[in-house]
Amino acid sequence: MTTTQLTLVQIDNYGPWTVTPEPRREMDLQTLQSRLFADLAQFIGSRGGYVFFTRFDNMIAVTNGMDREDHAALQESVGNRYPVTVSLGVGVGETPAAALDGATERLQDAGSAQDEDRTEVLAGRFLDPDAADPEPVRIAHFDINDATGKYTDQLNEFDSFLHVERSYASLMEYMRQAHGALSFFVGGDNIIAACPELPAEAYREAIDHVSADVGVDLKVGVGRGETAHEAGIAAKHALEDCRYEGTTVEFAQPPVPTSDD
Repeated sequence: MTTTQLTLVQIDNYGPWTVTPEPRREMDLQTLQSRLFADLAQFIGSRGGYVFFTRFDNMIAVTNGMDREDHAALQESVGNRYPVTVSLGVGVGETPAAALDGATERLQDAGSAQDEDRTEVLAGRFLDPDAADPEPVRIAHFDINDATGKYTDQLNEFDSFLHVERSYASLMEYMRQAHGALSFFVGGDNIIAACPELPAEAYREAIDHVSADVGVDLKVGVGRGETAHEAGIAAKHALEDCRYEGTTVEFAQPPVPTSDD
């Protein structure tokens, strides 16, 4: 069993703000978005969480271990330092997708993302921080096999990027539809997925799907922990085991046994 707490971070009324009183310079907007993401990564990361940029005006964070007070402090920090504010929806579920559905519903119930009267909403369900035996969160770290040799050192950067993006899109959709997992491109040739409890066979099937779909070969390390950071570090070590052993799937903890059904 696994339980994931996800936080949807949404910039309040961002679309209208970008064109008021007139359209703002694109690089100024890109700078604001990248700085905001960096500050969120530092704040959430210091508390054991992971945050992913998705569309930048919307970001998704795995926040196991963070309570309501942590989220309120994040909003206060952003409000004090930026010309925009953020609303936060929080959800808990056995799959990351279910948790995100809950988080999204909280914000949508509070009003539109472009509603100027919806500001700094903080709504949702949080895991009990005092639980004696919290369910672990699971993180899978995928990596393209020999991306440097096949793409970076052979193709121009844009064509290399196309191969990486195709593999990401294929994996992202497969893991979402098949398992309720949420996968995120994190730079280079790396994809991190927040996952429910899955056996090794499920990861092999995902890798086989991407290979057949877009011709890109992956490997993956899987870890678990009380926070995304703990699970992610374990997954990184498992991924190193893949490189050392020449395998495609490695668990930092014993893998879930395959059902007899």
